[in-house]
Amino acid sequence: MAKTYIFGIHAIDSALRNDAGNLGAIWMEKRARNERLKDLVQAIEAQGLRIMAADQQQLDKLAGSNKHQGVVAEYHSLRSYDENDLYDLLDALTEPAFLLVLDGVTDPHNLGACLRSADGVGVHAVIAPKDNAASITPTVRKVASGAAETVPFIPVTNLARTLEQLKQRGIWLTGTSDKAKKTLYQADLKGPMALVMGAEGSGIRRLTEESCDFLISIPMYGQVSSLNVSVATGVCLYEALRQRSLT
Repeated sequence: MAKTYIFGIHAIDSALRNDAGNLGAIWMEKRARNERLKDLVQAIEAQGLRIMAADQQQLDKLAGSNKHQGVVAEYHSLRSYDENDLYDLLDALTEPAFLLVLDGVTDPHNLGACLRSADGVGVHAVIAPKDNAASITPTVRKVASGAAETVPFIPVTNLARTLEQLKQRGIWLTGTSDKAKKTLYQADLKGPMALVMGAEGSGIRRLTEESCDFLISIPMYGQVSSLNVSVATGVCLYEALRQRSLT
C-alpha cells in the first residue's frame, strides 16, 4: 500500500468512518483544537489513534497546501485500480452499469468534486486517461470528502480503446458536447451507460466524441456559454439518477 497524506476535517472524518484501518499518524495544530474539531478529536481517540501536535508550517509541508484546516493524517491508500479491475468490476455487477468517464480533466478540485457527485449517485467507477489528466492526490481527497476512498478511480492507457471495449459489453456511451442536437433532458440515460465528460475548456476530444453513441448538451439560457466541468458533471449525473430511479 502506498503512503500519502489526507487533510481537512471532512476528508479525515470520512476516512475514520469508512477506512480507519488505513490511517496512520495524525497531526493537529494546537490552536486548532476548538469546538469545530471537538467531534473529530473524539472520533480519532475512539479509534485508538494518537494526535500529535504540529505547527502551521509543519502542517503546510505535510499537506502540500495551507488549506488543511489544522489537521493532517497519514493514509495508507489501497492499491490503485487498472483496466483489468474495471472489467472484473463490470463482470461482478448485478445491476446495469453506471460509469463516469472524464476525458482529460486536469484540475484536482474538479476531479474531487466529480468523485463526490459520482459517489452521491452511485456510479460504479470513474474512468480517466493516465496521461494529461488529474490523478488522486491529497487535494483531490480533501475536495472529494471521502469519495476518493469509496468510488473506484480507474486510469487507463488508451481511452479510445477502453471506450470501444465498453461498447462491446453493451454499455452505451453518452458524451456531452455543444454540437449535440439533443439536450440532457431529451436523452435516455437508463440502462447500462457511461457518461462522458470533457476537459476544462476544450471539452471531449475528437476521438472520444467519435466513440460516443449519443451526444447531449446542457441547456444554457443566460449569458454564460458553459458550466464548469464538475458542475456540469453533477447536473448530468443527477438527471441520470432521476431517470434510472424510475425504472
